Amino acid sequence: MQPDPIAAMVEQWKRERPDLDATPMLVIGRLFRLTSALDQRLRPPFGAADLGSGDFDVLAALRRSGAPYALSAGELSRTVLVTTGAITKRVDRLEARGLVGRSVAQGDSRGRLITLTAEGVELTDDLIAVHLDNQRRLLAGLTEDERTQLADLLGRLALTLTPGDD
Repeated sequence: MQPDPIAAMVEQWKRERPDLDATPMLVIGRLFRLTSALDQRLRPPFGAADLGSGDFDVLAALRRSGAPYALSAGELSRTVLVTTGAITKRVDRLEARGLVGRSVAQGDSRGRLITLTAEGVELTDDLIAVHLDNQRRLLAGLTEDERTQLADLLGRLALTLTPGDD
């Protein structure tokens, strides 16, 4: 097993500044390191499918919304947790590839719906299976009980971090 650089940092701070409690780094520092490491390991299947950063998030949000696999830019923005401007850029790329289409929203001629095409549904279904297998592989070092406990703890932490809090 590799040494834990975050634990080493905390020990260094304990030595250099014993008046401070650096133990929050054991959680926050590890989360940051894991985010980067997980991103590097999860991104290759999307890159192989020639999808840009965040493109799969849009496809997945549309697919899991259920038939007819259509959402407004605002709904996508709230689901994917990015600005509508970022959604527009992603949708532009996906539309150019024939994976999504835009149409006028029924009852609101100013509104637009983004809809998965048949090709988009097929690609998303293929990639979500690969993505979930990849996630399972990355979590294989934990038992089922540990995964459940970690998911619960992360969920509790997420509830304490409301937007705008710092």
